[in-house]
Amino acid sequence: MDDRIDELREKRERALKGGGEDRIESQHEKGKMTARERIDYFLDDGTFNEFDQFRTHRNHKFGMEETQLPGDGVVTGYGDVDGRKTFVFAHDFTVFGGSLGEVFAEKVSKVMDKAVEVGAPVIGLNDSAGARIQEGVQSLGGFGEIFRRNTEASGVVPQISAIMGPCAGGAVYSPAITDFTFMVKDTSHMFITGPDVIKTVTGEEVTFEELGGAMTHASESGVAHFACDSEEQALDQIRLLLSYLPPNNVEDPPRVEPWDDPERADESLNSVVPDQPRKPYDAHDVIDGVLDEGSFFGVHEEFAKNIVVGFARLDGHSVGVVANQPRVNAGTLDIEASEKAARFVRFCDSFNVPIVTFVDVPGFLPGTDQEHGGIIRHGAKLLYAYSEATVPLMTVITRKAYGGAYDVMASKHLGADVNYAWPTAEIAVMGPQGAVNILYSDELDAAEDPDARREELIEEYREEFANPYTAADRGFLDGVLEPTETRARLVEDLEMLRSKRKSLPDKKHGNIPI
Repeated sequence: MDDRIDELREKRERALKGGGEDRIESQHEKGKMTARERIDYFLDDGTFNEFDQFRTHRNHKFGMEETQLPGDGVVTGYGDVDGRKTFVFAHDFTVFGGSLGEVFAEKVSKVMDKAVEVGAPVIGLNDSAGARIQEGVQSLGGFGEIFRRNTEASGVVPQISAIMGPCAGGAVYSPAITDFTFMVKDTSHMFITGPDVIKTVTGEEVTFEELGGAMTHASESGVAHFACDSEEQALDQIRLLLSYLPPNNVEDPPRVEPWDDPERADESLNSVVPDQPRKPYDAHDVIDGVLDEGSFFGVHEEFAKNIVVGFARLDGHSVGVVANQPRVNAGTLDIEASEKAARFVRFCDSFNVPIVTFVDVPGFLPGTDQEHGGIIRHGAKLLYAYSEATVPLMTVITRKAYGGAYDVMASKHLGADVNYAWPTAEIAVMGPQGAVNILYSDELDAAEDPDARREELIEEYREEFANPYTAADRGFLDGVLEPTETRARLVEDLEMLRSKRKSLPDKKHGNIPI
């Protein structure tokens, strides 16, 4: 018996060393933690329970038979994050460069299956050279098994990816299917084909960072939701994100003990929206003034900055936030903003997170680039997302909502539960100036002073049509609120809507215009 125990301890010791001290040191020299160090940092102390610690590859070709390393390049298991069960897998770059082989894929598939079975989030810490060439099509099959599980788990349990090293070729598609992707500046990269291949095929020279670095994907492609300064920051941010989310799609998000007065009336809200219709302001000032103080956690902050999305708390309850950002392109909706918001709305709806929408939108961004890029199709994604949402939807129009963008931004017509406007709101088919130019073109042409007459007509139009009271009279708004009243009213509405039950027509799934 003692011999067997000694053998077990020896095997465990080998597994903990991964690819050996030299490779661990090389990992540290690159500014990266090892797979086990990442898991230990991420999970609550002493809670990690490992799966398949002693598994090794089955390949006996290309010299692989001489290297049998326990774990086969990935560490899998479960533990706690703030006392809540969480599953995790971490690529071990010290073992075969973290490359994916048949056994590696089986280990990841097992932990994903178990996460779905028990209804808990699954976190993937990616640091891999990609498919293991020595295992050929078995590696490709392994990727496929993981992709299918990502898809089946989507909308069932939260899936979060952290890119902490290279991620290339087929390996990038698993993170792309997951709900949120974190990257680390300078040390993580994602791309389908690397700089060398691009140079060979197209002649274009590009660096790893320019092609697939954290800021590239956070600000330009939108592939990454977060670009973090360090691995520790990325793992801390994932823990914070999980605090807003339920463990699965049949449970509600956790409520924290409220620290903010539900009836707090922030006087700064009365002056946050400028009197001048085109003068910008920061949507974050509205968010901070209405929702629980200091609770906003922005998502996709570097991408499509003309719209703000993120999580916050309202009287301690987790809510999703969508807000037009007047500081960027006047808050217009374009292709990227529509996609960003639509994906966020659908995530919130999947996991029972109520959505608060703050509207100040002059319309969709005009231009041939937008039209030829498919703004019609992409803009439709956002209205589709709101229309199919069954979670509580609360909407506040702060200044303007023009044209089709009024409909798209969680209007009553798409199924929002409560819709309000501030007295500054203008709701119309288009802005007063554009409407006057169309409606009174002949009169303006004949006027002695067209500019003066135009200003008169604009004011008349604004008083008659571009105000919230016409919409309120039609029932399209449930009320016109003073800005300082907004927080208390939304707190009461959220309490009322917590028991909301709404089902969609029975169908396999809809056909969102992707």
